Amino acid sequence: MKKLFETSQIGGMNLANRFVRSATWEGLATAEGGVTPRLIERMTRLARGGVGLIISSHTYVRPEGQATPWQLGIYKDELIPGLSEMAGAVHKNRGRIVLQLAHAGAFAAESVIDRLPLAVSNYEGLADSPRKQISRQDIEELVGAFADGARRAKAAGFDGVELHAAHGYLLSQFFSPLYNRRRDEYGGSVENRARVCLEILSAIRETVGRDYPVLIKMNGQDYSRGGLVREESVQIAQLLAEVGIDAVEVSGGLLKSIKTSPSRPRIDQVEKEVYFREDARLFKKVLTIPLILVGGIRSFEVAEQLVADGEADYISMSRPLIREPELVSRWQAGDRRRAECTSDNLCFAPGFKGEGVYCVSREKETTQIS
Repeated sequence: MKKLFETSQIGGMNLANRFVRSATWEGLATAEGGVTPRLIERMTRLARGGVGLIISSHTYVRPEGQATPWQLGIYKDELIPGLSEMAGAVHKNRGRIVLQLAHAGAFAAESVIDRLPLAVSNYEGLADSPRKQISRQDIEELVGAFADGARRAKAAGFDGVELHAAHGYLLSQFFSPLYNRRRDEYGGSVENRARVCLEILSAIRETVGRDYPVLIKMNGQDYSRGGLVREESVQIAQLLAEVGIDAVEVSGGLLKSIKTSPSRPRIDQVEKEVYFREDARLFKKVLTIPLILVGGIRSFEVAEQLVADGEADYISMSRPLIREPELVSRWQAGDRRRAECTSDNLCFAPGFKGEGVYCVSREKETTQIS
């Protein structure tokens, strides 16, 4: 217990414990990506619930990079005041919050963007509708957009930023040979496939300085035929560490997969927990920067062992904190029961209806009791 609830630092950012709320789409932003009172309340509950570090939902840096409706945005300065209010609410409740910078690339929500989605490589079978292959000019603009997003996050008072390079979104698409079939300096070798992300990190550092925490969430592997494998991921993480990334959050899987998705269903036994464990072990062998591990962690004892054994430095959770925002405080108070989350994945459906993401099962149980 001592290890999980000790104070620590990531890139100079002081954290009260080693629990992280992994970026979770809440479906609570305005149609234009603005912060709402309900979104502020969601972040406030997480801070009050004892989460050491909150990572915002994937926040799109350009309009054509929006992945889902009612998604948080950071593509224009007019969004800063709302974001500032949200960060301030977290700080008022003694929490820390990092903003995740994202672009959906080929998986942008066609129903909400007014242009063709961008694809790292546009090839037959990628999608059912047209895509635009990213040009050199597009790459320059994307690098600038991520740097501008970091500038806005810092101006809004966020404690740092995280690059979303997992699950098949844009930066993940550059990393993955499954999506990246380019023949220029941005495709082919591992170094070439990492180039865009390295350029983005360098641009962010030039914009916000060396002391502002910058994290990355990336796949340990794609778990897909022809996709990114863990040995390549580790090489990319090493390159990023050399340029100045402050921590790596290891995830895995792609959006369209089910059995090997980032949000695997029915994690109802201890044996099913920590499904990215082997990937994390390989990262830990070569990295000296902090490693954050997500993926089906539900038991306090499992989290405790992961940190005690040095397999991870921080424990990241998403769905358990949708159902129980107060889970960390519950564990710290001595109630070590397993997280109540049943991993039924019903929580995301209301988000697509404009109702916001919430635990449907808990809602049903509460209704039945009352």
